[in-house]
Amino acid sequence: MSEGPLIIQSDRTLLLEVDHPDAAACRAAIAPFAELERSPEHVHTYRLTPLGLWNARAAGIDAEQVVDALIRWSRYPVGQALLIDVAEVMSRYGRLSLDVHPVHGLVLAGTDRAVLEEVLRAKTVAPIVGPRIDDDTVSVPRGERGRIKQALLKLGWPAEDRAGYVDGAAHPIALRDDAGFVLRPYQRQAVESFFAAGSGVIVLPCGAGKTLVGLAAMARAGARTLILVTNTVSARQWRAELLARTTLRDDEIGEYSGERKQVRPVTIATYQIVTTRRHGQYQHLELFSAEDWGLVVYDEVHLLPAPVFRMTAEIQSRRRLGLTATLVREDGHEGDVFSLIGPKRFDAPWRDIEAQGWIAPARCTEVRVTLSDEERMTYALAEPEDRYRVGSTARSKLAVVEALCAAAVAAGEPTLVIGQYIDQLQQVAARLGAPLITGKTPNRERERLYAAFRGGEVAVLVVSKVANFSIDLPEASVAVQISGTFGSRQEEAQRLGRILRPKRDGRPAWFFAVVSRDTNDQEFAARRQRFLAEQGYAYEIVGADQVLTAATPLLVLPPPPAELGEAQGT
Repeated sequence: MSEGPLIIQSDRTLLLEVDHPDAAACRAAIAPFAELERSPEHVHTYRLTPLGLWNARAAGIDAEQVVDALIRWSRYPVGQALLIDVAEVMSRYGRLSLDVHPVHGLVLAGTDRAVLEEVLRAKTVAPIVGPRIDDDTVSVPRGERGRIKQALLKLGWPAEDRAGYVDGAAHPIALRDDAGFVLRPYQRQAVESFFAAGSGVIVLPCGAGKTLVGLAAMARAGARTLILVTNTVSARQWRAELLARTTLRDDEIGEYSGERKQVRPVTIATYQIVTTRRHGQYQHLELFSAEDWGLVVYDEVHLLPAPVFRMTAEIQSRRRLGLTATLVREDGHEGDVFSLIGPKRFDAPWRDIEAQGWIAPARCTEVRVTLSDEERMTYALAEPEDRYRVGSTARSKLAVVEALCAAAVAAGEPTLVIGQYIDQLQQVAARLGAPLITGKTPNRERERLYAAFRGGEVAVLVVSKVANFSIDLPEASVAVQISGTFGSRQEEAQRLGRILRPKRDGRPAWFFAVVSRDTNDQEFAARRQRFLAEQGYAYEIVGADQVLTAATPLLVLPPPPAELGEAQGT
């Protein structure tokens, strides 16, 4: 038995002892092929999954390297069955490949004839392939390049896409020398990893500068670029970053949204407009194929709606860059991201980036509120499908929210109050005398309020789920969550991300989840917190009385690290 930091279990989980002197080296060795599931204080849990192992193969890591790493770092002998399984799973990637034939164009080729015969007889593959060329090759219509990768992945035989990419129409883009920033080491590494492969996904924590990775990728591509974003406010933030940090002029950047329909060398479009249907047709999706794009950037790629997946399947010859803080999809379609956008090319753990000072240290607290007798009875009598709303919108939460916001304002901390239900948010906004942003707030008014918050004119801003994603509010240091989308781990991570941008004076961030005790609001809160717990964030649980009697002590944290990275990017 060695004294390695890793315990490998037969259920494919890997337990890493964080305090072991070799923990950092072990983590670096297993991170390319093992998926991080949980990272609390002392033991981090990784898991071996087919998708993770295929991601590693796509990155050029073979089974021998994975097996060697497991044996080298394991504290106990590794089960032979597990090692064999790893090798067999990884061997599935690449037995089929998509190539360009000099005569027949796009083809699906197999190094294992039996596997090729198996997949060609599958109901999902047979209709999307062309004539057989020889025993080991079948033609594939170019428009089916994405769909066949998607189908093969679901059959457990992921194809290696070697068909290459067109450069697209050239358009000069460069990062400005006078913009006052340099790419951080992990941002440079992310860009290099992406271009070494051609397409794929970059996973970085909220506030760690995903937008800057996108700008650097655009500069590297030097081509017409389509950027897809979650909403119009996000589109205008991207535009501002492009003008501030690249050599692009205003007339070279177009906005394609519900308000404007501009197609220019760099076009920023919202998911909402490109997936709008009229007379049963997605008329705006022609934007994908109408232009000679050299790069398509998908911001918040974990949110891709199904129509965008379908159109992405048809543009596989274009380089595609996905940006996200988490590849968690509540619909379980991570495999579609893998097959249609590309494998994960770079991933940086949240706590590692925090330790380097590039995102703010954060403290997460769940405040449990006891309902009044009347509220408890209302909850008990509610229909099962209505109970979450009844519990999460209880009026008993209002006093706690008010106390937390008062303490934050007194401490000079810009505060966001975030929730799911509009009527609840209206009550909170009225009680706090704070402005409210919802999906019905006009974009111009949203931008005015965001600017006022950034400038310190507004100390507390109440927002609905429209602020979950891609909103750049670097000054925000306190978030109070009063309701959410049931048990969405993705949403919990994004809401914490609103306050993780590093503060220029090194201030930390506080995230409060206000939860109704003895209701399914409390149960869903536990599910929501799972992703953050997996990233190493521990929730302190306090009662409402601790807030109502002395909220200010909850806003005290240990001093931040002595050297913090410069606040930069979104």
